Amino acid sequence: MTTYFEIFSLPAKLMIDLAALEKSFYALSRRLHPDRFAAKSADEQAAALAESSRLNDAYRTLKDPIARTEYLLKLEGVELEEQSKSATEAARASGTAKKQIVPEDLLEEAFELNMQLEEMRMAKKMGGDDPQLRSDLLAAKAGFDAKMSATQAELESLWARWDAALDTEDAPAKLAARDAMVALLNRRSYLRNLVRDVNEALEA
Repeated sequence: MTTYFEIFSLPAKLMIDLAALEKSFYALSRRLHPDRFAAKSADEQAAALAESSRLNDAYRTLKDPIARTEYLLKLEGVELEEQSKSATEAARASGTAKKQIVPEDLLEEAFELNMQLEEMRMAKKMGGDDPQLRSDLLAAKAGFDAKMSATQAELESLWARWDAALDTEDAPAKLAARDAMVALLNRRSYLRNLVRDVNEALEA
């Protein structure tokens, strides 16, 4: 099947011309507009609708840098931990939350945060709120947000490394960039979940 990159005649790169992508998307969308197929057979109309739906999916994926990275990694045969279908199904079958690998450097902070979150939940159950605990959780959230920003910066440098390796057909460099992106995306996902947990505890 044609890849999302191929739909827009783009190389499988991570740093793309978003203006050119948008222009190509609208040109292709016009060609698939339902009005053009009003007098066509039901089969042709259905095929055009399916193609239009895939075009929209492709555009939505490629215009978002994280979704674009995850899609390219999938093309490379990598299934990110969070997206793993087998992990999702196993968690659903056992009725447990899907486990994520905790980045080693976040182990201590994650443990401390979970203790604070549990304390906050208990305080709220008792009908109270601990101002110091709230302040600590907000500080932890700020720290995780800062780490998320740092992760984004690292990812952007890896996009450039991937694209350069693609241009020079440097397989080892591509592999190194790919593996580093997988680790960073899993880290980003874990950090995002920590921030979500803090927000939920503070808003409950």
